[in-house]
Amino acid sequence: MSLVLDPAAQDLLFREARTANTFTDEPVTDEQIQAIYDLVKFGPTAFNQSPLRVVLVRSAEGRERLVQHMAEGNRPKTATAPLVAILAADNEFHEELPALLPHFPQAKDLFFAERPVRESAAGLNAALQAAYFIIGVRAAGLAAGPMTGYDAVGIQKEFLDDDHTPLMVVNIGKPGEEAWFPRSPRLSYDEVIKTV
Repeated sequence: MSLVLDPAAQDLLFREARTANTFTDEPVTDEQIQAIYDLVKFGPTAFNQSPLRVVLVRSAEGRERLVQHMAEGNRPKTATAPLVAILAADNEFHEELPALLPHFPQAKDLFFAERPVRESAAGLNAALQAAYFIIGVRAAGLAAGPMTGYDAVGIQKEFLDDDHTPLMVVNIGKPGEEAWFPRSPRLSYDEVIKTV
């Protein structure tokens, strides 16, 4: 059985998509980011919690502040990407649940009254949304360079607050020259999929 999605779209989103390490200087517009969000916001999360929060770093001053918290090998690409997004989990996402889950507003207090429970749920579901975000960037014809090599405490203090946990930094733009490392191997179907 084949997939319904057109093979060209499959290539764009998965097979040919790569983590970019260099970018052109073509800007990434607010309209592109709005279109990405308007697509990926429909991806499922538990209880429709939608805990992902995004900080777009556009200014030279913001970029300088961010680069100092990146691992050494990630600094040049973060310094030169047209747009950089800090993806974070909102540990107080439950405050939005009455609006996001109107048929079950009591879920806010019934399931998420305790902070450790919220942090666990926010981390898992925001990471899921981060994956949607990366696919959305690809759907916009852009390359994403997601990274977790950074000083998380520094980024949290510099750009977020105690209620938001950084998950990853994503460089976004059109791929530049020599943007790709060789593709790494993937596990086979039989190594991953088991039937019981």
